[in-house]
Amino acid sequence: MSNLKIHHIGYLVKKMEQAKKTFESLGYQVEQDTVYDHIRKVDICFLNKDGYRVELVSPASPDSVVAGLIKKYKNTPYHICYETDDYEAAFAKLRADGFLPTESLTPTPAPALGGRSVIFLVSAAIGMIELIAD
Repeated sequence: MSNLKIHHIGYLVKKMEQAKKTFESLGYQVEQDTVYDHIRKVDICFLNKDGYRVELVSPASPDSVVAGLIKKYKNTPYHICYETDDYEAAFAKLRADGFLPTESLTPTPAPALGGRSVIFLVSAAIGMIELIAD
């Protein structure tokens, strides 16, 4: 699937400001200030270093989609996000390769990505990925 391009690495963090400062001390620069995603109930901040984009994701409430993950895994990278020029073909290929959507088959808006739609999929072999739909 050569048309998939890495957009970012999703990094789960308990404390957004502390994580942001630590990444900045490593030379990362804030690409976008923290945005609240009301759909997933998370705070998101994008940072970039040497062309590599990291998305810090922190639960904003106990019923956040990542609240259970943060309890189990603590601070950790947890997904790779891809973008593609042909979402329908990429989605079909991922499904054929055994990736299963985590919630619905319909992409949902991502406020931190300017409202672009995303879908999360999981593979037993590698875990979770995110696919930007538009």
